[in-house]
Amino acid sequence: MTFKPVRLMKGDCVGIIAPASPPNQQNLQRSLSFLKSLGLDVKFGRHVQNEYGYLAGSDAERLEDLHNMFKDEEVKAIICAGGGYGTARIADSIDYKIIEENPKIFWGYSDITFLHTAIFQKTGMATFHGPMLASDIGKEDADDISKASFAQLFQPVVFTYSEMLSPLETMIEGEAAGTIIGGNLSLLASTLGTPFEVDTKDKIVLIEDINEEPRAVDRMLNQLHMAGKLTDAAGFLIGDFNNCIPQREKSLTLEEVLDHYIKLAAKPALKGFLIGHCSPHYAIPLGVKASMHTGEKKVVIESGVL
Repeated sequence: MTFKPVRLMKGDCVGIIAPASPPNQQNLQRSLSFLKSLGLDVKFGRHVQNEYGYLAGSDAERLEDLHNMFKDEEVKAIICAGGGYGTARIADSIDYKIIEENPKIFWGYSDITFLHTAIFQKTGMATFHGPMLASDIGKEDADDISKASFAQLFQPVVFTYSEMLSPLETMIEGEAAGTIIGGNLSLLASTLGTPFEVDTKDKIVLIEDINEEPRAVDRMLNQLHMAGKLTDAAGFLIGDFNNCIPQREKSLTLEEVLDHYIKLAAKPALKGFLIGHCSPHYAIPLGVKASMHTGEKKVVIESGVL
């Protein structure tokens, strides 16, 4: 059963961790003024500045920061500095009882998708798929719409995504309702065969990705299809596939690949959502109830906080 963390209030403290790759430290520092403009105090994980190859510190160090932030009673929300690679390496070592006993807002996307999936399936806690500090908010050209997404952490609001936000295209007509899950396609595919294998049964599934050629997107969608994950779903939201273009002369297009697998799934599907590695990037809660109506080109998602 899904449960939600408590909303933020001005004066609350948020914890910043880097559970994947080393974040851009200049962007991370620049993002602090935004958090302070929201009336929030900030606490850094001990290892946020660590580097271990393509990881932001050893597995033990990144795990320690995650555990400590959930256990810290002063911290009311945990915001990831960035993505990259590495969260799957610590997923099996997380003490999910700590998260169950200390529920709080958890926010990020991209490689953080593995943690969204693991946390929801092990605890039932809703989390947030949204722009991160070093990767998005701290950039000099950070979009105001991306920043505005953080407002949903301060009060329970129903989020409606319609063509007022971006043009949407119906891929398969119909209506669907269910818990919304998903995120980065590469990470969702990587859960297969693990204790954290994504459960898409009767779910509305969001997918997005970056820098993957159409044949790589094809491979991942085919793997999910053969595992029954696409036909199990109630519906699909296709987010931003940034720079997912062919690098060779002979190739299917991304659109051809997506159309093929969505038609195989034969479930209601909309594409065109500015969710993912894009700017602006609209944040949404995961693990909560949602409904979609392709005729109205609209998705309604309940609040992710109490």
